[in-house]
Amino acid sequence: MTERTIHALGEAYRRGDTTPTAVTEAYLARIEKFDGHVGAYLTVTREPALRAAAAADARHRARAPLGPLDGVPIALKDVLCTKGIRTTCGSKILESFVPPYDATVVARLAAAGAVVLGKTNMDEFAMGSSTEHSAFKPTRNPWDLARVPGGSSGGSAVAVAAHLAAGAFGTDTGGSIRQPAAFCGTVGLKPTYGRVSRYGLVAFASSLDQIGPFAKNVRDAALLLQAIAGHDPHDATSVAAPVPDYAAALDGRVHGLRAGIPREYFAEGVDPEIARAVRAAIETLRGLGVATEEVSLPTTGYALAAYYLIAPAEASSNLARYDGVKYGLRVPGGKDLIEMSSRTRAAGFGAEVKRRVMLGTYALSAGYSEAYYGRAQKVRTLVRRDFETAFARVDLLLAPTTPNVAFKHGEKEDPLAMYLNDALTIPVNLAGLPGLSVRCGFTAAGLPIGLQLIGKPFDEATLLRVADAYERATTWLAREPALP
Repeated sequence: MTERTIHALGEAYRRGDTTPTAVTEAYLARIEKFDGHVGAYLTVTREPALRAAAAADARHRARAPLGPLDGVPIALKDVLCTKGIRTTCGSKILESFVPPYDATVVARLAAAGAVVLGKTNMDEFAMGSSTEHSAFKPTRNPWDLARVPGGSSGGSAVAVAAHLAAGAFGTDTGGSIRQPAAFCGTVGLKPTYGRVSRYGLVAFASSLDQIGPFAKNVRDAALLLQAIAGHDPHDATSVAAPVPDYAAALDGRVHGLRAGIPREYFAEGVDPEIARAVRAAIETLRGLGVATEEVSLPTTGYALAAYYLIAPAEASSNLARYDGVKYGLRVPGGKDLIEMSSRTRAAGFGAEVKRRVMLGTYALSAGYSEAYYGRAQKVRTLVRRDFETAFARVDLLLAPTTPNVAFKHGEKEDPLAMYLNDALTIPVNLAGLPGLSVRCGFTAAGLPIGLQLIGKPFDEATLLRVADAYERATTWLAREPALP
C-alpha cells in the first residue's frame, strides 16, 4: 500500500479498495519500523494525521467533491511553519519553537485534504548539502545507509524514496530539492521563484528560497505542485501568474521541442558514470523527437562563488532575529543583552550556520559590501543573461543534476568540497528558474543518478511533460532500495 503513487491512491480511494485511514496507518507503521534506520523524520504527527485521515474517510463516504491529494499522506520539511506543531529548522535554537500559524503551503495542502505524517529532518536552517548538519541526527540514504541523502531537504527525499510518505515538500535555495532527489532517486522539483508562496517558510536566503515537491514519479510531482502553486497576498514576492493544469500537460507529446545541452555542465569534475547516464538519457529524448543542440553558459564557473556571498549575506540578515529575546532558545546568565544574545547564538547555532553568518556579515560590512556582495550581484545578473540567451534558441536545458553521486557520511568534512556538490544546481537559483531532477540511471555500485531539466520562467509544465515522457520510455523506476 505504501508503494503506490499518489495518482494510484486516489483511484483506489474512488473505487473503495482502501481508505485514507488504512493507508495512513500503513505509513505510520512503516515509519515506526524503518525510520530508525534512515532518520527521515524529526517529528511524527500520529494523532493529527489519523484525525485528518478520518475526516478524509468521511468525505469519501459522503461522495463529496474530492481533489487528487484528499487523504494522501505527505511529509513536510521542518522549515515550514505548522500551527501547534514544533518547527525546529534542524536547529537547537528552535528546538522548542511551536508556530502560532500555518505557512501558506501548509494551509493549501490542508485545504486539498492532504494528511501530514510529520516534519522531516534537514541541514540546520537549510544550510548544507548532506543533512549531516542537522542539530539532532543525520539522515541516511536508503540505497546505502553508509551514504548521505543529500541536503538540505534530505529527510523529505528519504521519506519518499523509502516509502515513508506518498509525497513530501522541501525547499531549494541552491539545489536543496534537486540534489537530494538525485542522490535518493526521486523526482524533485524547484519551481520558478515566485510561483509558490514563501509565507511561513523560515527564511535562509530570501531572494533564493523556493518551496517544491518530492515525488515517486513525475505525475505525482505535478499533482503536488498544483496544490501549492499560485499567488498569495501574504507574500510580496509571489507572482500573480496563471497556474496551468500540470497533470493535463503530461500528454507525452514532446516531438519538436528544442533542448539545449550546456557544455559547461559536462566539464571536468563531473563523474564519468553520471556524464554517460545523462548523455544516454538525452539520446532517449532524441528518440522521442526532442531536438538538441549544444549551448554555452559561460558564467557558470563564477556562479558558485557568487552564491556563497549572496546567500550567506541574506542569511546573516535573516538569522539576526534569533537573539534569545522573542522566541526560541535563551541562554541565561549574561550581564546584559549583548552577552545574553552572544551566549544564545553560540549555544544554539551549529558550526555551518556560524560559518555562513560570519561570511555573510563580513561580505556586508562597511568597506567590503561593494567589493563582495555588490560584485556577486553583478555576476548573478550575468548568470541570468546567459540563460536568457540560451532560451532564445531552446525550450529547455538538459544536464546532470549533480557532479557526483551520494557520498559517504563524513567524507566531505572540508566545507569547500561540500559546497562543490551544488555547482550544477546553484545557477538555476541565481536566475530564479524552474528546475527538475528525475532518475536516469544507476552507477555500477547501485546508486541513483539524476537528470536535471531547466526551464524558462514559469514554464514548469514543459519540464514536467518532458520528464514524464522520459520516465514512460525507461524502466528506472522499477528499482527500489532495500531497507534492513
